[in-house]
Amino acid sequence: MLRTTPADQPTTDPEQNESVETRRPTVADGAALWRLARDSRVLDLNASYAYLLWCRDFAGTSIVATVDREPIGFVTGYHRPAEPGTLMIWQVAVAAAYRGRGLARRMLDELVERTGPTTLETTITPDNEASVRLFSTFAARHGAGLDVAPVFDSSQFPDGHETELLYRIGPLG
Repeated sequence: MLRTTPADQPTTDPEQNESVETRRPTVADGAALWRLARDSRVLDLNASYAYLLWCRDFAGTSIVATVDREPIGFVTGYHRPAEPGTLMIWQVAVAAAYRGRGLARRMLDELVERTGPTTLETTITPDNEASVRLFSTFAARHGAGLDVAPVFDSSQFPDGHETELLYRIGPLG
């Protein structure tokens, strides 16, 4: 069972040796989120400016995990304007030293609990096994349907990007 805390209050994980806290990101976290995305070597790296804006404008639909106040992971998302009940997850990153501990799952679950969407969406390239596993097990854990379909074909990208598959999970709640 997830702990419910006020959105701006951190939650800690007593099962870890380190005290991992989760909270809304702030602008002060933007540079660290950019570095986490860069260091992941799998995420599309946006301009550092984008992470600062994200932490300012979409903090309510994003989450950051910290140890000793240093970001070690994040999930960024937003409510789709045409479907406000849909939470679109943009990026998920966990520092290499903290992978394999269920931190991405925890952040995703806490973010969904906090934001209360009826549907969750994300896009994943077919070769991203970790993300496929994260979102497939999320759907199963929440007893929700999972539909997967191409959303952006590789021919639509100007830079040779792989096809992105839309993972649509719901209904939730």
